[in-house]
Amino acid sequence: MNVGDFAERTVGLKERMGKPLEASSKASQLAAVRTFFRDCQEWEWLPRRFDPQRALATPRSIAALLGPNPRVIADDIWAKLLWAGLNLTADDLPVTQAGLFYPLELVRAVTLTWLFSGQRSDEIARLRVGCIRWQHDGQTIRGDATDVLAQDAVCLLDVPTHKTGTAFTKPIDPLMGEAIEAWQAIRPAQPTMVDRRTGEHADFLFAFRARRVPSTYINSTIIPLLCRKAGVPTADVRGNITSHRARSTIASQLYNAKEPMTLFELQAWLGHRSPQSTQFYAKITPTTLTKAYDDAGYFQRNVRTIEVLIDRAAVESGAAAAGEPWQYYDLGHGFCNLHLL
Repeated sequence: MNVGDFAERTVGLKERMGKPLEASSKASQLAAVRTFFRDCQEWEWLPRRFDPQRALATPRSIAALLGPNPRVIADDIWAKLLWAGLNLTADDLPVTQAGLFYPLELVRAVTLTWLFSGQRSDEIARLRVGCIRWQHDGQTIRGDATDVLAQDAVCLLDVPTHKTGTAFTKPIDPLMGEAIEAWQAIRPAQPTMVDRRTGEHADFLFAFRARRVPSTYINSTIIPLLCRKAGVPTADVRGNITSHRARSTIASQLYNAKEPMTLFELQAWLGHRSPQSTQFYAKITPTTLTKAYDDAGYFQRNVRTIEVLIDRAAVESGAAAAGEPWQYYDLGHGFCNLHLL
């Protein structure tokens, strides 16, 4: 089955018409047929002659292609995007007839939150006022403090209830905390708004002119802006650079760092309910895998084994041709040579 087959409405499919269905589309088609026959049997329109869940199960060949596939951004491109975010100026922002749509402090806070927090775009848009806290050895410190303890303070981010779990707190880079506090210092008073996920009224951090910054703002504005400033394309070999790719990139870098996070530490930092979800993000980079492969010494081990089992000196001197033993066999408790009669 190809894209557009058995479909009356083909709006938006012109570029994909006639191409093979993706694995997710095949699974959806099978799921729809399963649901149809299951409902017909439940409503007694059809006799129960077969089990739709078994007879129309998704084949393993298709199921193997399903599942999360975090697309990590290459280190060089990510470094350029970080540089662009840290050096953001008012000249980089889009301008309307009335001037800047959002203040520079707001755009910079959203940008650094995307670059450093590792959170989903919906979670970034739902951050509350006062979500940043500074602590030193468990002692709360004001963000504008200048004493010795404040210099070594840890910046903590309070993440609201999210896709897979309840609210939690995580450490973040102080640069992000300073950018958020700079925005909070000039943020105009905004009315409380309803959080559609929790149903509660909240003071959203990223709100302006009595409206929340939409969760699509990062994809539609921030990422193209950073790519243009950094001189990198908005897409790479793995596809378009999207807001969620920052989450997988940061998780991969934390997992492959010189002093890496463990799987359970990374799970807590990302806010996953299950470590199985974290495993999708904990991708071993080719550099780390290469170092591990070199440290294993596969080739050197086999060379040493060959040198032990074959007496190269006897072969090169001609003693082997004269009948001297030159070939040995590992019997598990030592080496034995074989004399042929």
